[in-house]
Amino acid sequence: MFDNAGKTDIEKLGEFGLIDHLTQNIQLKHKSTVKGVGDDAAVLNYADKKVLLSTDMLLEGIHFDLAYTPLKHLGYKAIQVNLSDICAMNARPTQVTVSLGLSSKYTLEAIEELYSGIYLACQQYNVDIIGGDTTSSKQGLVISITVLGEADEADITYRNGAEEGDLLCVSGDLGGAYVGLQLLEREKLVYLENPKIQPDLEGKDYIIERQLKPEARHDIVQLLKDLKVKPTSMIDVSDGLASEILHLCKQSNKGCQLYEEKIPVDPMTYDTAREFNLDPTVCALSGGEDYELLFTVKQADYDKIKHDVDVSIIGYITEASAGCQLISKGGQVHELKAQGWNAFKK
Repeated sequence: MFDNAGKTDIEKLGEFGLIDHLTQNIQLKHKSTVKGVGDDAAVLNYADKKVLLSTDMLLEGIHFDLAYTPLKHLGYKAIQVNLSDICAMNARPTQVTVSLGLSSKYTLEAIEELYSGIYLACQQYNVDIIGGDTTSSKQGLVISITVLGEADEADITYRNGAEEGDLLCVSGDLGGAYVGLQLLEREKLVYLENPKIQPDLEGKDYIIERQLKPEARHDIVQLLKDLKVKPTSMIDVSDGLASEILHLCKQSNKGCQLYEEKIPVDPMTYDTAREFNLDPTVCALSGGEDYELLFTVKQADYDKIKHDVDVSIIGYITEASAGCQLISKGGQVHELKAQGWNAFKK
């Protein structure tokens, strides 16, 4: 997979040499970051803000396939999927720690490429890298990111605040990451059968990017703040729309009506799904990795959000006894079921 000829063996640097090399150019951006990399622990001062914390782990062969995932894209995505968790609380991500488990096949240059994506994501979202760890791994590449964020207590949004009558909303469009993954997997199989055949990805940039380079929707958090709309509940779409809706309803002890015709699906996602004989709605409901924001707002806020092209109103919240229902384009009522990503499914 990697051509290590003329490359720098990480063993020559050692753990601390590697950390020094990767972190030597870090510049801190937040006043809350008193001390970042370079001591036994980071020191943060959040004054009157509430601190939010989330962590996530990515394992080679489980969460990513290096046959078609460039290391720079992987580093970028590793940060973004964690920042999304803070955005899903209606908060602002501010700091991350980055820990890596590295097998012997990875050279310094390969890890520099991974870190170039990590730095790019942090730079674009104004996030400080404040620490981490490196160790050897016999299981390939392991990436563990911890993200911290801040918010005023009044702004923090949980999953359990949805009320009957609230509007169910989602940002962006759905299903693209899953369909992009199907395309990459197909081209990988073609390549393995005949390495002389080049991947056929022409014209599919959008859905490939949805899979390899997702973006946390901090812009939606800012948009809602500018519109003076406080969501009543919120979650990010990492495991599929259906799964996330059911999380909100379960935590809020409510039901919902979801309208298939209102689910936003990009034309490229729709057409490519059909090429694979996949139902675009199923891709949106169960695909996952879109990292859009699913949230509920009060009906009184309808006029504030109805004209925003990047927010779709896809249903509404009902009493718990009504259950969670999907209304098809033909008007048929189906029980909403989650069939998305299961981290422990073999």
